[in-house]
Amino acid sequence: MHIRVTLSTASVYPGTCATAFELASRLGYDGIEVMVWTDVVSQEAGALRALSKHYGIPVLSVHAPTLLITQRVWGPDPWTKIDRSIEMAHDLDAPTVVLHPPFRWQKDYAAEFVDGVAEREAESGIRLAVENMFPWRARGRDLQAYLPHWDPVPMTYDHVTLDLSHTATAGSDALAMAADLGERLVHVHLADGSGSVRDEHLVPGRGGQPCAEFLQLLPSAGFAGDVVVEVGTRKHTDVQRTEDLRESLDFARAHLGD
Repeated sequence: MHIRVTLSTASVYPGTCATAFELASRLGYDGIEVMVWTDVVSQEAGALRALSKHYGIPVLSVHAPTLLITQRVWGPDPWTKIDRSIEMAHDLDAPTVVLHPPFRWQKDYAAEFVDGVAEREAESGIRLAVENMFPWRARGRDLQAYLPHWDPVPMTYDHVTLDLSHTATAGSDALAMAADLGERLVHVHLADGSGSVRDEHLVPGRGGQPCAEFLQLLPSAGFAGDVVVEVGTRKHTDVQRTEDLRESLDFARAHLGD
């Protein structure tokens, strides 16, 4: 089974969605994951459809604006953000919405989160793939920043996104998590990390995560989702960004056996 390798629009920040589509087309990615954020194009299904048609690159997943930096996107209510992301996914024929667990201060949202995700999946037919996060660290102590928990493995979510930069920051075993998740693992954010307290999103192969081994396991495990390159290029020149995104794509395809 061919596993698609797609490009997150977050990988071109501070560039725009248009930048991501152009690079995905030029480098040969299979699709796009739209990170909904302050770029107004990322919030408009019609504009995204136009870019998709122009570059011949489908939108295959939508990342809901549930990050700290997107707290004001689509208003303050978290369920509104999720519902609008589901609507966008329907409009774009994208099968997956990625979302983060609630922050610890969103107590009412957190209390409803597990059931709310399940209900929306059943009603919409869209996979809501909850992403693994990590504890925050201050003065040598771990702080529980997410509720019900930053680790989706023991939770009852039907669908999970596994981010290999987040496993590095959390000190988690990515291979063990994948094995424990089994068929619940439907989406991958491919990046790397050194184990720093910072969420680094390095090019795969440049940190300490078992990125190659992880990718090599997916075909034999029957993985039927997408692998999304989500690396940081914020301080790069255009040439450096292009090279890093080409290297990431080549890495993914080589270890997936494509």
